[in-house]
Amino acid sequence: MNSEEKSGVKKPVPSSFRDPSGFLYFQGDLIYRQVNIQYKDDYDRLIDSGLYHTLVKSELLIPHEEVATEYAASSEAYKVIKPELIPFLSFPYEWSFSQLKDAALITLEIQGKALDFGMSLKDSSAYNIQFRKGKPVLIDTLSFETYREGQPWVAYRQFCQHFLAPLALMSYADVRLGQLLRVYIDGIPLDLASSLLPFSTYMKFSLLTHIHLHAKSQKRFARRAIRANSKTMTRLAFLGLIDNLKSSVSKLSWKPPDTEWSNYYLDSSYASEALLHKKQLVSEFLDKMNPKPQCVWDLGSNVGLFSRIASDKGILTISCDMDSACVEKNYFECIKNQETDLLPLLLDLTNPSPSLGWENQERISFLKRKPGEAVLALALVHHLAISNNLSLHKVADFFSQICKWLIIEFVPKNDCQVKKLLLSRGDIFPNYTQEVFETEFRKYFTILGTVKVRHTERTIYWMKRDPNSPRQ
Repeated sequence: MNSEEKSGVKKPVPSSFRDPSGFLYFQGDLIYRQVNIQYKDDYDRLIDSGLYHTLVKSELLIPHEEVATEYAASSEAYKVIKPELIPFLSFPYEWSFSQLKDAALITLEIQGKALDFGMSLKDSSAYNIQFRKGKPVLIDTLSFETYREGQPWVAYRQFCQHFLAPLALMSYADVRLGQLLRVYIDGIPLDLASSLLPFSTYMKFSLLTHIHLHAKSQKRFARRAIRANSKTMTRLAFLGLIDNLKSSVSKLSWKPPDTEWSNYYLDSSYASEALLHKKQLVSEFLDKMNPKPQCVWDLGSNVGLFSRIASDKGILTISCDMDSACVEKNYFECIKNQETDLLPLLLDLTNPSPSLGWENQERISFLKRKPGEAVLALALVHHLAISNNLSLHKVADFFSQICKWLIIEFVPKNDCQVKKLLLSRGDIFPNYTQEVFETEFRKYFTILGTVKVRHTERTIYWMKRDPNSPRQ
């Protein structure tokens, strides 16, 4: 038990301040959710109706245990629950197309089941979904309210903005438009989505209804006051809406193109023996880490070939790449193999997800989340140094901030991949040498192992951060 747990210091989770029903907070390393008195009836309905147990059994809702109210953070508490902790948080703008699509479908599935128990989702934020053991799961236990006949779905607009609009844009316009979720953290405005979608989408009844006409309706009603209870919807119509949204989302698709990077291991200059040797080295270096790391970040992971070396050892592995096609293919592989310790994410390492929202604290930056005790940086340094003009000093300094263990590859200038990078810009990188690489990294790390990959000029290094380095 650490000092914070002994002293009872409670740290509110910055993203959990908007809901009057309750909020999340940390006490030491444990997370709690306070259920406020005003949510009493809905919480009791959630538990007593059997909805909670049904959703948890179906792995659609994060499980929790009730604890004594002495753990409460304020006098407004009715209950205090301790939910299972998600080991690594990810956000919608870091997901592939199919990850966002699966998150949308599970939200609708939960809404459908909730109606069977006389309840409804009062919000449908994409941020209420996280990936747990390879599958999307709802993490906001307080998202439910008692359903009343005639009540429209209050989370309809939010669902369209958080899920349907970005998926439609990614499917019909450009997959990179999913990054608008990073700008509009409350969901992509429907008028913006409508303006960016091609005219052909007006011929799709579901998109015409849920995006184009919905956007026009929002604009019209924004000019005059509307009573919150002025619209009614029968239960049958409600179910019809959910089914229609399910169909709309299910029909959206995006086929990852064969990009240079998504076919890298098919088209690269690696001989099969060299690739096997590289995989062997990564596996051996991971096995030598003591104690075994709980989390590995694979940065520039491509389709996750080396990520799976770590995840197959039972290590939670965050597999990051900036190529949407790579992340999509990586996620397909996770689904096919039912992998539970691998999370593919979309990440540009030169522009990683920042802290966003109110006071820049609602959505924590990628680099401030659960650290990767070990980092894989394979075939990455030359892209940082040559494609992005980063000095090897900056690269070494960066890695010293994010990990204890490092498995990293140096690719020299005589490698065909580096030659390709230099074709269009000339060699203006006199300090990009193996000698400088080792000098800069030794300022922060102890080099424990160095092996040249067979049939290549590439070298794999195994390093441990020096506790006396400038960053410590």
